[in-house]
Amino acid sequence: MTGLVLRDIHEPPAPGWWPPAPGWWLLAVLLLGVVAGLCWWLRRRRLHRRRLERMFDDAVDAAATPAAAVAAISELLRRAARGRDPAADALDGEAWLRFLDRDARQPAFGGEEGRLLLAGGYRREVDPQRLEALRTIARARFLQWTTGRP
Repeated sequence: MTGLVLRDIHEPPAPGWWPPAPGWWLLAVLLLGVVAGLCWWLRRRRLHRRRLERMFDDAVDAAATPAAAVAAISELLRRAARGRDPAADALDGEAWLRFLDRDARQPAFGGEEGRLLLAGGYRREVDPQRLEALRTIARARFLQWTTGRP
């Protein structure tokens, strides 16, 4: 009888890394979905902010006189304030200016711009530089209130 040649036990080769297991495909699809959803949400938020910026600018630019521009700014701020507090549109004078500065990092309506906002719609002459300063701070407050971000 001839001797049988016995071979040692050998293991099969390790599996390759490609193609990945179904769990990895599922994880990749979920991750891609989350990234796509986040991009869609951020784009939508940015477009909403741009629409609000355009609405504010168009309303102020449509005013025939500087006094009418101050009145338009006041109306836009009051509209935005109603979203924060339904009773805010009934405020006037110093109470209105305090409301505008409430929760602000830096109070902006306590000075000349605030006085212009209160009485500028009734003036014959409005200083264009003061109007531009009022427009800048009012636009920032309007956007903060309507978008929830500064």
